[in-house]
Amino acid sequence: MIKKIITLFVIGRKLALSDALDIVSKVVQIPTLIKIFFSILGLFGKKNFNKNFNEDERLCRSMESMGITFIKLGQFLATRPDIIGEKLADQLQTLQDKVPPFPKDVALNEIKKSLGNENYKDFINISEPIAAASIAQVHKAQIKDDDVLKEVAIKILRPEIKKVFNDEIEALMLLASIIESLIKKTKRLKLVEVVFLLKEITNHEMDLRFEAAAANEFYDNTRNDVGFKIPKIYWKLTSDNVLTLDWINAISIREVEKIKALDINLKNLARDIIQHFLRHAVRDGYFHADMHQGNLLVDNSGQLVFIDFGIMGRIDKINRRFLAEILYGFIKRDYKKVAEVHITAGLVPNNVNQGELAQALRSIGEPIFGQSVKDISGGKLLKQLFDITEKFNMQTQPQLLLLQKTMVVVEGVARKLDPDANIWKISQPVLEKWLKETKDPFNEFGNVLKDTTDVLKKLPELPKVMDKANQALTFLATGQIPQNSNTYSSLNEKKVELKSFKNQSIIGLLFLVILSIIVF
Repeated sequence: MIKKIITLFVIGRKLALSDALDIVSKVVQIPTLIKIFFSILGLFGKKNFNKNFNEDERLCRSMESMGITFIKLGQFLATRPDIIGEKLADQLQTLQDKVPPFPKDVALNEIKKSLGNENYKDFINISEPIAAASIAQVHKAQIKDDDVLKEVAIKILRPEIKKVFNDEIEALMLLASIIESLIKKTKRLKLVEVVFLLKEITNHEMDLRFEAAAANEFYDNTRNDVGFKIPKIYWKLTSDNVLTLDWINAISIREVEKIKALDINLKNLARDIIQHFLRHAVRDGYFHADMHQGNLLVDNSGQLVFIDFGIMGRIDKINRRFLAEILYGFIKRDYKKVAEVHITAGLVPNNVNQGELAQALRSIGEPIFGQSVKDISGGKLLKQLFDITEKFNMQTQPQLLLLQKTMVVVEGVARKLDPDANIWKISQPVLEKWLKETKDPFNEFGNVLKDTTDVLKKLPELPKVMDKANQALTFLATGQIPQNSNTYSSLNEKKVELKSFKNQSIIGLLFLVILSIIVF
């Protein structure tokens, strides 16, 4: 108990001495009791103000300075405007996950410990750290693969990072529970559930075997795609703490001037980003779900290179057909067919009036065609679609929610390269090709549904392969934990534990606050 309270006190004081709460309070009304609590925690300490930056930058820098738990919390809350509001979510979108590297000799010991001495000897010329984030850092090295010398990247988890994160997240969960008990209005925010959800997702990210499996599957799916490259995984040199994959010489897609210097056409690059994303979603049912600029590179030949496979999305066969049909239906302004797809696929109840649904869909689609291409977003259209069809009792589709969120990011990245990119013209050939190759899947829906009744009854069905990883991503997409999941049971057990622990903690925390006042 004492250890957890001390951890809570340390991270609470970090927060109290930052200027994060001051900035947040200008956007969200923070209860007076919480303000008083953190004012006491911050007594006799020096506030860390970043006066040279605007509020967005100050908030992000404050979160970054407080370490992994707050970086991950900030990144997670950026996807939850329902909790913190649109403005605050937008402010956190620019949160960077960059921290100083740990020493090379520590990294070498971690490799030996994780892979064993024999496998460690396979590495040649391991470099100093090339890049570092809160969870892991990357080194460059060489290996012999079939007697060919190859350059590889080695991703290594920070020593003790799992323990540090889980200790801090447990303390934050306790704080969330205390706040919910003291301030009844905060119960609607489900703070304990939010922190618990963050714990599940980040612990998945901290097992590099999941990322390796994701990258390997993505590599197999896309090996024949022109203009697209995924690094190869070396399984013998990979564990839960170490990931080894091909080193690819490329530059970040955010470095536009360098890309121009390579004489690469930015309009074509923007088109390729969108088309590859859609191709992976509708053709493979497996897509990169974290396509921000930091994870997209371009090599000297203009090929797109994807890295960091911690967050991937899956779409089952039925939903891929559903997705292609609705997007193509909106392109063709055929709202009746889009409504028919919803009903035939069982995505809305059979008793829904097709005409009324088509009319509702028209209310989304028609305004699009009067807008400038700069203002048209497929991702935002999907969000409106889900909002509308929810009124017709459409089942929640976590995998499509994750895709919709990713599509917004993809479009944003593409438009930074080409502000006039027409999302619909770019998407049309990919959707038409897939629909043609699958012999008009809409006409075959009846046969498909007969073979997949179990899937329809239980949409979306989580894939058996990497079940734990996909469950975590489903939680990320929906922002909630399904009541029939094992995780939900674990959450309830945790709530019971916190309840019994709370009274003792409040007394202990008050003692530490008094002690801090005396010491500081």
